Amino acid sequence: MLPVSMVGRAGELAELGRAWSTVVDGNRRSPAVAVVTGGAGVGKSLLVAAALDGFTPRPEVVLSGAARLHSPAPYDWLAAVLSGRDTSRLDLPVDALAWLAQQPTAPPERYAPGTLLRLAVRTVRALVGAGPAVLVVEDLHALDPASLNLIGELATADGLPALLMVATRPAAHAVAPALTGRTLARLCGVRGVVRQHLGPLRPAEVAEVLDQVYAGSAADPGLVHRVWQHTGGNPYALTELLAAHAGADPATLLAAGVSDVAVVPAARIADGPDSPVAATVELTGREVEVLDCLVAGMSNKQVARALGISVRTVTVHVSNLLRKTGAASRTEAALWAVRQRLAVAAPTATRDG
Repeated sequence: MLPVSMVGRAGELAELGRAWSTVVDGNRRSPAVAVVTGGAGVGKSLLVAAALDGFTPRPEVVLSGAARLHSPAPYDWLAAVLSGRDTSRLDLPVDALAWLAQQPTAPPERYAPGTLLRLAVRTVRALVGAGPAVLVVEDLHALDPASLNLIGELATADGLPALLMVATRPAAHAVAPALTGRTLARLCGVRGVVRQHLGPLRPAEVAEVLDQVYAGSAADPGLVHRVWQHTGGNPYALTELLAAHAGADPATLLAAGVSDVAVVPAARIADGPDSPVAATVELTGREVEVLDCLVAGMSNKQVARALGISVRTVTVHVSNLLRKTGAASRTEAALWAVRQRLAVAAPTATRDG
């Protein structure tokens, strides 16, 4: 991953580090809260990950979760936290844990909503234990109402030794704007809350990125201005542009007209009058490569190996592809590509078993 998103974020990283120190010092009766907002691609998740990686001392417990793509269900955040964990030693009703973990074997009888919320808080307390812990909430704007209520409760949970770090787009872009807005207001009302809004990189910061990538040989003001203008200073767009020209002379950015985006006609994903239709779908060069790999039936791990990127980065690309194409699954996205005659031979990769 190119060092794009951390440029210009030193102050934010330091502030998150100070928030963590208040938890470690044990001077708080409730969790410390940090809310990071910003548009798509500004590096919210990468900032949270970088902060987490730099915390001293290292957190004893890290609980991280996010909404499921296109199919949110009650307590998605906690279900993600519980996924793959051994919960047999938790002093909680087995059937309640089955509900909270969204297990297919969960009994048909439901708990009352208030009771289930209290059990969800108890579950987090049990996982945190003596702490100190970090609770990471990715994409709050995409969470289900039950998860939003849980996050609000955790922010004010007495005696919970944790830093609650939330990354989200503004409430206006949320699945449930009103409820997300109320949740954000509740989080931002916590004593000592850290509130950060990430905007695009400034031209000087774009210049710093180019200096890093090209070892100081790309300081030409004209190049910097055109790259900044084309990407809007968006770290994700900048990363994609640089990745598309990796290993080439920086002059190729100008020679290529600073254009790495393929505009592809959209199509119906499914037959019927309710199928989503858009005028165009804009895919970056890297997204086209990932889409070709999906057509070839590759897993995220295989895509990462084929393209020389991390599995986390592949996950982001797949998420963007599903959103842009309107597909409900990677299979539908691949079918969309085939129907658009976009798919070409996928990069050579070693198949897993």
